[in-house]
Amino acid sequence: MTTLSVPALATGAARRYVVADLGGTTLRIGRVTEGSDRVEAVRRMATEGLDRHRGASAQDLQDRVVEQLTRELDAYLATPEGSGASAVGVSFAGPMTKDGTVLAGPTLWGGPAAPLPITAVLGRRLAVPVVVANDITAAAWRYASAEPEPFCLITISSGIGHKVFRNGEVLVSDSGHGGEIGHWRVDPREDAVPCECGGRGHLGGIASGRGVLTAAHRAAAADPEGFARSALTGPAHGSPDGITNQDLARAVRAGDAFATRVLRGCLLPLAMAVNCVFTAIGVRRYLFIGGFAVALGPRFVTLLGDELTKLGCFGLDEQQIRAMLALGAADDDHCLLGMARMLAGTLPAAAGSGGGA
Repeated sequence: MTTLSVPALATGAARRYVVADLGGTTLRIGRVTEGSDRVEAVRRMATEGLDRHRGASAQDLQDRVVEQLTRELDAYLATPEGSGASAVGVSFAGPMTKDGTVLAGPTLWGGPAAPLPITAVLGRRLAVPVVVANDITAAAWRYASAEPEPFCLITISSGIGHKVFRNGEVLVSDSGHGGEIGHWRVDPREDAVPCECGGRGHLGGIASGRGVLTAAHRAAAADPEGFARSALTGPAHGSPDGITNQDLARAVRAGDAFATRVLRGCLLPLAMAVNCVFTAIGVRRYLFIGGFAVALGPRFVTLLGDELTKLGCFGLDEQQIRAMLALGAADDDHCLLGMARMLAGTLPAAAGSGGGA
């Protein structure tokens, strides 16, 4: 397993970091001052990847994403907000090796493309030290100081990812394996729900925001009477394809029976995943972040707890099972703040070097 190292940075006054979060839907770039819990001067833009260019090849999408990321970081560093930065930190939505090579980008470019040495690419183009990490690895560093016990951070957004943080390190291998529970195949059928990585029956294709939305579209088409009675039918103008994640989350929070039933069906495999991690390594703290989980709010934890309680966790009663589950902070700054804390970490390596995990 890998303990992440970060570049040696200049000492003296409080350092400022430019941090970026490259997700399947949105690229965000901001500034964090060392020791601060705030992200300032944030710029947001749609990611030039799969979400915007569905017909493009995986390699073309990878090229678009890398060019956009490099261009926007370079531009930000040239602004008053970004000038004087000690380093750049980038959280990347995909598995990475220790040396900063991206192995896949399912929510960014879909299927297979060439391995991407993103740390080296950015290092050649930018004038400051660069560290790149998997997005959930970065986010875990936000919570590391506040969680005294080992914990598992799970993001529920356009996809699903997880990382286990224990004894001051994120548990991933040097080759980038680990932390991709969203690609655990929970449905072995040949006609199972497709995943954006090209596989089928993966947890992320079923229980992510995109997965639940697909399930809602199908359920509404298969049960028009139930859909007609649901709070979803008005905002969707009576069309199953008109349902949005925002409407779905709002209906679930309000206790809508149809929307809740759809979500419960998708949460069962997620509960199985939590059960598997607990049974395998005994982690008893699960924090959930990501746009879809945050939009659902406390109702998400309650419904997931229902499914996990039905499954049971060996040696735990219902109260102990439910106590394992919690929402993270109700914002989208996890990766940005986590990257800043990584950059300010206590494990410096040679100046100008970078890494990923």
